Amino acid sequence: MRILFVGGNDSFPPGFVDLVADIDDGWEVHRAADGGAASAQAAAAALDVVVVAPALPDMPAATLLGQIRTLRPETSRIALIAAGQPPPVRVLSLAHRFLPLPLGEELLLEAVGSLEELRDLLGNPVLREHIGRIDRLPSPPQTYLALMHALEADEDAGAADIARLVAGDPAIAAKVLQLCNSAYFAAGRTITDLRTAVTRLGLATLRDLVLASEVFAQPAAAGADRHALQQRALLASQLARRMLPDASAELGATAALLADIGLLLPTVRDEREQAPADASGAPGHTEAGAYLLGLWGLPMPIIEAVAFQRTPARSSTRSFWVTGAVHVATALAADAPVDEDYLQRAGVLDRLPAWRRLADELSARSTRADAQTA
Repeated sequence: MRILFVGGNDSFPPGFVDLVADIDDGWEVHRAADGGAASAQAAAAALDVVVVAPALPDMPAATLLGQIRTLRPETSRIALIAAGQPPPVRVLSLAHRFLPLPLGEELLLEAVGSLEELRDLLGNPVLREHIGRIDRLPSPPQTYLALMHALEADEDAGAADIARLVAGDPAIAAKVLQLCNSAYFAAGRTITDLRTAVTRLGLATLRDLVLASEVFAQPAAAGADRHALQQRALLASQLARRMLPDASAELGATAALLADIGLLLPTVRDEREQAPADASGAPGHTEAGAYLLGLWGLPMPIIEAVAFQRTPARSSTRSFWVTGAVHVATALAADAPVDEDYLQRAGVLDRLPAWRRLADELSARSTRADAQTA
C-alpha cells in the first residue's frame, strides 16, 4: 500500500508521517510539501492512497485532487477538512473520503485499513480505474456520516440532539419527513417534526431515512429512474430488516437500501439487463456500487452484501446473514428470481414463502398509498 501525504506541518506535524509508516510494514509512506511535488510523485509511480491538506502553498486542494484523478484514477483520494470550514464544492466531488483536522492516528489507521480491505475484496484494477475516472462521483452522505459519528461519540444522545443535527440540512430534513409519512413507515397520524420522527420510528429507522434522502437526492446517471430506485430500495430495506435477528437487522436494512446505488453512476452496466460478457467492458453496478460505498467508509459487511447481492454464495459468511438477506430482499423487491439452491444450503429455504407474502403486503400497501395521493 503506497500512501502519499500532501501538505505542510500545520496538517501533518513533524514525526506524524514517520509514525504512520511504522504502523504497518506493508505501507510505503511518502510526503510532498505542495501540489507540484505531489503531482510529480503521482506521475512517476502508482499511488494507492493520497491524503491532501485543505490548503496547499501552490494550488487549491481541488486542483491537485483533479490532477491525481487524471494521472492515477485508481488512487483513493482523501481530503482533510479544517475545523468549522466545510470543503469547497469541487473538493466534495473529487475526494472519496473526508477526515477532520487535527488528524488522529487511529482515525487515519481506520480509513486506510478499510481501503486496504476494500481492495482485497474487490481486487479488480479495471473497476478502481473506472470509478476513479468518473468526473462527478456522488458525494458521501454528510448528514448520515455526521449522525453516525455523533452517536459513536455519545450513545445516549437524545431525540432532540438527533433532530437538531438532521435539521442542519433543511432539504434533507424535509425529505426525511416525507419518507417518514410514506407507506412503508407511516403508522397512525402524520409526523410533522423530526423529534417526533425519532421517537416514533426509532433511531435505526431514522438513520436509514436520512441515508435514503441523501443518496437518492444525488444526480442520477442518464436513464436511471431515481424515484423507482428509491421505492425499490425502501421496500428491500424493510424486508431485509425483518429477515435478520436484531443484532444484524440494521446492517441488513442499510445494505439493502444501498444495494443498487451503482445504478446512479454513469457508464456502469445494469446487471439486471446486461450480461457479464457485455461488449462495453463497463463494470457491473453491484461491484461498482460496493466500491463506492467502500470509498465512503461504510462497514465491510454492507460492502460485501452490495457486491455479492446477486451471487450470495461468494460471500465470506456461509450462514444466512447480511448478504443472504440483501439477495432475497432485493430480488423480491424487483420481482426477480431468488437463488433457491443457495437458500437450501443456508438452511432457510422454508422461510421464503413467508418472505414473499411480506413483500406482497408491503408492496400492496405502497400501491394503495400512491393511489390515495395521486
